[in-house]
Amino acid sequence: MKIFQLFSLYPSSLSPFGGVRRGLLFLFPLFTLSLSAQTVTSPNGKLSATLLDEGGLTLSISDEGKTVVKSVKMDLVISQGKKTVHVGEASIAGKPAVKSVSEDITAPLYRQAQFHVAYNQATVRLSCGVNVELRAFDEGIAYRYVTTGFKGDYIIENEQADFTFDDDYVSYLPLTTNPRKPEAMAFQATYAKAPITRQSSLLAFLPVTIDESVRKVTIMESDLEAYPGMFLHAEGLNLKASFAKYPKTTDHYQWRDQLYVTSTENYIARCTGNRSFPWRIVAVAHDDTEMPVNNMVYALATPNRIGDYSWVKPGRVAWDWWNDWSISGVDFVSGINNDTYKYYIDFASKYGLEYIILDEGWYKPSSGDLLTTIPEIDLPMLTQYARQKNVRLILWCVFNCLDRNIEAICKKYSDMGIAGFKVDFLDRNDQTGVEMIYRIADVCARYHMMLDYHGIYAPTGINRTYPNIVNFEAVFGMEEAKWTKNGEQDMPLYDVTFPYIRMQSGYVDFTPGGFRNATAKDFQPVNNNPMTMGTRCHQMAHYVVHESPLTMFADNPTIYMQEHECTSFLASLPSRYTSMQILQGKMGEYIVTLRTDERGNYYVAGETSWQARDISLPLSFLPAGTHTAIIMTDGVNADHVATDYKAKTQQVTSTTTLDIHMASGGGFVIAIKND
Repeated sequence: MKIFQLFSLYPSSLSPFGGVRRGLLFLFPLFTLSLSAQTVTSPNGKLSATLLDEGGLTLSISDEGKTVVKSVKMDLVISQGKKTVHVGEASIAGKPAVKSVSEDITAPLYRQAQFHVAYNQATVRLSCGVNVELRAFDEGIAYRYVTTGFKGDYIIENEQADFTFDDDYVSYLPLTTNPRKPEAMAFQATYAKAPITRQSSLLAFLPVTIDESVRKVTIMESDLEAYPGMFLHAEGLNLKASFAKYPKTTDHYQWRDQLYVTSTENYIARCTGNRSFPWRIVAVAHDDTEMPVNNMVYALATPNRIGDYSWVKPGRVAWDWWNDWSISGVDFVSGINNDTYKYYIDFASKYGLEYIILDEGWYKPSSGDLLTTIPEIDLPMLTQYARQKNVRLILWCVFNCLDRNIEAICKKYSDMGIAGFKVDFLDRNDQTGVEMIYRIADVCARYHMMLDYHGIYAPTGINRTYPNIVNFEAVFGMEEAKWTKNGEQDMPLYDVTFPYIRMQSGYVDFTPGGFRNATAKDFQPVNNNPMTMGTRCHQMAHYVVHESPLTMFADNPTIYMQEHECTSFLASLPSRYTSMQILQGKMGEYIVTLRTDERGNYYVAGETSWQARDISLPLSFLPAGTHTAIIMTDGVNADHVATDYKAKTQQVTSTTTLDIHMASGGGFVIAIKND
């Protein structure tokens, strides 16, 4: 079989090899071609992916010659009239179109205000009217299908993506919480950690991670649009893809007027004309600290569609639901009423928080009528009151209730001055559900309204396409503390696991900030006055460790004002950062994160599991000169009094090394101002 080698000329400024004198050119192989195989290699030459058409379409991925994924068995079953095409049975037709890309992506609301991306791409033409686009980054491999020979309507009966590994590696799978209807759930679960062959056969939602000892491999998707999201389930040494079927009939839950699927078609998607399909991503990290800052999902997504988004303002939010409106020391009955929300507005204004949320209850949930508030709420008055205090309101609602009357709702509330919506309870990722979140994002952008998506699958880059989406849930967040029995779930363990896996996909609305902190021994589930597992500083560290442009203050204003020192510190942290780096960490053990803001300030935070930990933290990232550091650490008694903390101010330089003790379930957070 004849093999062809393609070469590319790179200017030195784009060379994947460092330290080369400017002006020189490098000559190196990017692609290997044959009649039945196409290989693409990452810019640094380490990762490679080979697409084969012998015995069915498969993709193999290697890292410096070592197997990462033994094979991905690929197929897309397309039906149009009496014609059915199995892409997996097609053959490679001729030489691919190849290119190398090196560019800077501007992303001012993202974890990096700007980041560099480089990849090599082969567009492989198949004999069936479908192309496979294959990209190799230094950080991972991605592929997608693009139809080229289809006109009119057609359906996708199914997609196959069977990821086969060469050993029984430990896997981290967030399993469905609804075994009866596995695709219908809130995408909130801790990770089942086990060798692949010992995992449950239940569906797992993305992202999932495989620990291959010398590397971590994470499977994700990007640019999911007008198509169902991907699940995986374990079978032998395989993780096999599964997709929700296209909805046929739906009904509504009475309490929230929430739409749910009652029956489905026997296919997964409806399509018209030629289109591209979602990217399938295999991200590869040799060090755990690389994982939370992998940018492939964002980089592969469709760029901004809404034009100018300078009106999108990240911020901090005083939030009502988690603390159950349980304020005290006032002369009115707290609850969903005007006096309570004026109190929240006053608190937000006092600490410079930009927003408050009116969560479930400001309209009658069972009615689904967002245009009519309950009698206890005077929304125009509250909006005006908040405006005078330099605070804006965000309204909670259910996805389908917003969607079915979205123009009228957006017109009314944008005219009123409402900043946006916290949209909840999608609880699915079939094609029509995915189409709904795009439709809502598009209309809200036209009315300059921001969105915080809850009860939804992990982000797949839509925040790049629609920058007015400023947060996503898809995390086993702090709300779970309200009903998790002691010993049922290990939140500190989850807190130092999900940043490595889930945060590769993007924003996370964990809703942090609980100040009723408890040790493992003391924690109990409480609804009205909820507790958190771990120390005060563990909670405070979330505000830096998490990528969260719209950040909740989840506890109640009464407690925050009683704990003025901690509250003032949290309120001084920005919601918009310009860079993010993981200084130290190991998945499932601890994490130390460095972030910077646009004013040149530095913020460092760390969290540990229930295992107490001592670390040395060099501040070599600082520029020359002396800087003022405000340091919040676990107190000496935090192991048995979780609210105990110590605050101090210290002068530091780039030669300073801080020795920090994190208590069981503990953490720390440091703000270093640019003097």
